[in-house]
Order: sequence, then structure tokens, then C-alpha cells
Amino acid sequence: MTKIEVEKEGYRIESIVGLHRNHFGEIISFITSEGRVISYRKALLEAESGLLAGIQMQEDGNGNAYLSPAEEESFDHYPNLF
Repeated sequence: MTKIEVEKEGYRIESIVGLHRNHFGEIISFITSEGRVISYRKALLEAESGLLAGIQMQEDGNGNAYLSPAEEESFDHYPNLF
């Protein structure tokens, strides 16, 4: 995946290159290919808008949205950068 995939309506589509987990192991923020640190919530919004490549927004059985990588089963292989 390239650093900047394409542009969508004037916005650059980025990819996730790293993440930060809390002490429970839950992902709380992501690092993008442009170096931005965005919250999980912001990543959900950007994925829904098509501004983040390589991740998908899904819903669990209770209707709660969550993110998963498009080509992997989990984010376990992403580096924890904090």
C-alpha cells in the first residue's frame, strides 16, 4: 500500500501505519501514513467517509461499530507506537 493512496474530494486517503493501546490492550488511537494521531472514534468517522484505506467499519451483534483491517484478521501485526 502506498503512503497516499488517492485523493477523494480534495482529501488525501491515508492508511493506518501504527496504533496505541491502553493498559487493557484496547486500541485507543491510530497513527496514519501522514503522521496524524487520530482517536478510535475519529478513525471510525474517517473510515465511514472513505478517507482511510485498508480498514473496514463493521458492526457487532449489538449494532456497535468497530474497525478491522481489510486484509488481516486483527490489528495485532501493527506496531504499538507509544
